[in-house]
Amino acid sequence: MELREVFSRMLVFNEERGREASGVALISRDGILRLFKQPVPASQLVRMEPYQDIIASIGPETTCLLGHARAPTKGSRWNNANNHPLLVGQTVGIHNGIIDNDDDLFACSGFSRHGEVDSEIIFSLLDRIGPISNNGLYSSVVQRQVARLEGFFATLSIDLRRPTRLLVLKHLRPLCLHYEKRLNALFFSSRYLFLRKAFGRVVITEALESERGFIFDAEQLLEKGNTPLCCFDIASAGWMADPETHALLSFCS
Repeated sequence: MELREVFSRMLVFNEERGREASGVALISRDGILRLFKQPVPASQLVRMEPYQDIIASIGPETTCLLGHARAPTKGSRWNNANNHPLLVGQTVGIHNGIIDNDDDLFACSGFSRHGEVDSEIIFSLLDRIGPISNNGLYSSVVQRQVARLEGFFATLSIDLRRPTRLLVLKHLRPLCLHYEKRLNALFFSSRYLFLRKAFGRVVITEALESERGFIFDAEQLLEKGNTPLCCFDIASAGWMADPETHALLSFCS
């Protein structure tokens, strides 16, 4: 299946941005998660049997694949709880960037902590939001939770209680998307180059707007393509107003 090959190639391409650890998560329509991550570069991970088993299971019931290549900023790669994708409660996600106030937020919230990585606080906050029983106010609650974060981030996450919906948050980190109609699949990457390498010169990508949240639904890709179900403003507590500073921030996979 072409989708399996493209995903694996893109994961290996992203090794350029981080070689310390890598991982994959496969989510099915019934909310079942298959997760495998190791403190090894992606080029090694894709040759491992558990990874190959997960990729081989891609089929009509698959709603999302998350891949990550890690360059650690906090938390040893040898503690696999620090490596991505992260699973917190019913929320599985990946993060690129740095959160500066994760220790403070964990201390004041009373959330359980499984590792030391700063990214964990993002998905701890999101996991407290019921994706269904929120009276249509899901995006508003996400806004309030994200506003507690200090730092910069691009995240993709799935709540297993609503496994067809992907939440994307972009704050001072690059993130591009490409809809491949032949495969009826959306592809996200920190760099346009990786999408170009995967799909060739004809690839059409869009850089997602910054300071925004987006929700995509796997069940509506044929109808909507790369158009999200909804988008909304977000603001981090640590938002920096100096545009020259923004220009200097680099992407950390």
